Amino acid sequence: MLIVDDEPSVRESLKHWFLQEGYRVQTASEAFEALERMHDSSFDIVLLDIKMPGMDGIELQRRLKEIDAQLVIIVMTAYASVDTAIQALKQGAYDYITKPVDPDDLSRLIRNAAVQRRLVRENLTLKAEIRSLVSADQIVGESRLMLEILETIRTVARTDVTVMIHGASGTGKELVARAIHFNSKRKYFPLVTLNCGALTDTLVESELFGHERGAFTGAQHRRKGKLELAHKGAIFFDEIGNIGPKTQMDLLRVIETKRFTRLGGNETVEADFRIISATNKNLEDAVKEGSFREDLYYRLNVFNIQLPSLKERASDIPLLVNHFVRKFATAMNKPFTGVEPRTMELLKQQAWPGNVRELQNAIERAVVVGKPPLITMADLASLVAPTSPSRADEVLPLAEIEKRHIQFALDKCGGNVSLAAQLLQVDRATVYNKIKKYGLVY
Repeated sequence: MLIVDDEPSVRESLKHWFLQEGYRVQTASEAFEALERMHDSSFDIVLLDIKMPGMDGIELQRRLKEIDAQLVIIVMTAYASVDTAIQALKQGAYDYITKPVDPDDLSRLIRNAAVQRRLVRENLTLKAEIRSLVSADQIVGESRLMLEILETIRTVARTDVTVMIHGASGTGKELVARAIHFNSKRKYFPLVTLNCGALTDTLVESELFGHERGAFTGAQHRRKGKLELAHKGAIFFDEIGNIGPKTQMDLLRVIETKRFTRLGGNETVEADFRIISATNKNLEDAVKEGSFREDLYYRLNVFNIQLPSLKERASDIPLLVNHFVRKFATAMNKPFTGVEPRTMELLKQQAWPGNVRELQNAIERAVVVGKPPLITMADLASLVAPTSPSRADEVLPLAEIEKRHIQFALDKCGGNVSLAAQLLQVDRATVYNKIKKYGLVY
């Protein structure tokens, strides 16, 4: 707390009072001394006299707010200066008190001001955490395709347009949806997710619109739906292509009116929300087949983002691998620093049909079983498998399976017998014997 007053008796009595109350207190006799104190220390609350020689309290208040916009300022004034105090309130003062000061009243005011200051700080901290929680910059990738998507995210996030994200499973559709939301003007309100692929049509309706008590067996209480919870924020429909015809019709009506009723109810609920959806299906084909409404498709597909497979952005694999190693090493408190060069080559050569999610799971398993500081091929043994038979129903002799498996390991290790032996969890002599027996190339 900083007490600014040109009367020594006021300064000292207030300082003594609040020191006894447990506050840390500094004083200043005039405006320029107060400004010096502000530059040297950090304050939460300032008690400020209005009438002082030189710079008055109104001008000092303006200067203090320039230094710290969230500073809580309480002005002190004589009865004849109430109009000036009101002017100070208009300029952002928290409150004012009249002299002579009642210490008990002032103590209550200061306690309330301290709570206000703490809430402001917590709110600013929370907003900073939200900004850093998911941003476009946290999506890992430097390939041309990903740089274009990052720029697209930043562009569309500034608008309120409806977005549909296309991409195969594991390409990061939900991460992109979160990046759009948390870079938008709605970021301080909820992003509500509805996984349409995991629910039946009936459950989707209940989740989406909510229900009244007694709407169906087991509905013992009123429950708000996802749309209602997303008010002022956004709702993310994951795998939107899986919703049935009735839900499609209901959703179309909601998009048009932003109004709906809970299941079993008559009350109209209004909600303001942004829609972001995602699918791994070709909805244009679904429209042609008649399984997805054309009018709903065009309502949802206002702005389209197509996510590439990991194979299409293979140059990002090292970045992703190192990102996941750091992430899981921190979470598991294991001092991993990276991946062996040959192991990184193995990761780059994989097809990754499950895309980024599959790569993430592979690194997580490797961190679980591996020994720091580096991920090795042995830690990723599950990635190395013999080549598949040419026919699904073909049964190969055991010796042929062994031959193919060892050759596969040698190929993945660039012909390095020691690494192949480590990957196969046998000694080098065994690998050399098998190479000789089967005539393998390395």
